Amino acid sequence: MIHFVGAGPGAPDLITVRGAKLLGEADVVIYAGSLVNPELLELCQPSCQIHDSASMTLEQVIDVMLDSEQRGACCVRLHTGDPALYGAIAEQMAELDQHGIAYELVPGVSSLFGAGAALKTEFTRPGVTQSLIVTRAQGRTPVPERERLSLLAQHGTTMVLFLSASLLDQAQEELLAGGYDAQTPVAIVYRATWPDEAIYRCQLGSLAVCAREHGVSHTALVVIGDVLSGEGERSRLYDPSFSHGFREAEGSDEPCA
Repeated sequence: MIHFVGAGPGAPDLITVRGAKLLGEADVVIYAGSLVNPELLELCQPSCQIHDSASMTLEQVIDVMLDSEQRGACCVRLHTGDPALYGAIAEQMAELDQHGIAYELVPGVSSLFGAGAALKTEFTRPGVTQSLIVTRAQGRTPVPERERLSLLAQHGTTMVLFLSASLLDQAQEELLAGGYDAQTPVAIVYRATWPDEAIYRCQLGSLAVCAREHGVSHTALVVIGDVLSGEGERSRLYDPSFSHGFREAEGSDEPCA
């Protein structure tokens, strides 16, 4: 069994209990050294073999997994955030399927939610937006034409850009062309939940300049949308005039639906 484990967004105490338990039991750990907090490796046994995948190819990673399986060793593949978002796990699982090797995924706290916590915001606010677009700007990794930022921007929802901190001139141009107003609030969240976490707020029209002024070119998420203004309506769920399956509206004679 190969265990794909989400390490969380950075802070070592944001890994799940299940993920921490597996790290403590692992005989072999392959971790994304350029992104995962090395403090998490302190959970491993002294005898654990640790491989930094930052300099490894897919084939080399799979070779370590195959060797672990043949030896009956417990192998953890430690990914940053949650493996399901930009984790490059599909290609690893396809290789394991070809070799008939079982695996499981242990979810983690995404940096997306680490950024939300840092900003003390809700990505979906009544009266503002009920949708969140998670995407990236096109760089060396292409995106489908239908997912260009200029097209996605037409929805006007909250948007979070991963892997785009070095492409913000292009991203800003496309987002404005797609329909976001130049005054749309933006937040650049650098290394969410790490000790050196930083938040830089600006408007979309000055996004690229803001990033350059603060030297941000990697390991940052960009949040775009009116939810950052702090405005919005009260949730109906806790409104005394709103009935639901657990509470009748005040002054209502009708049973809850």
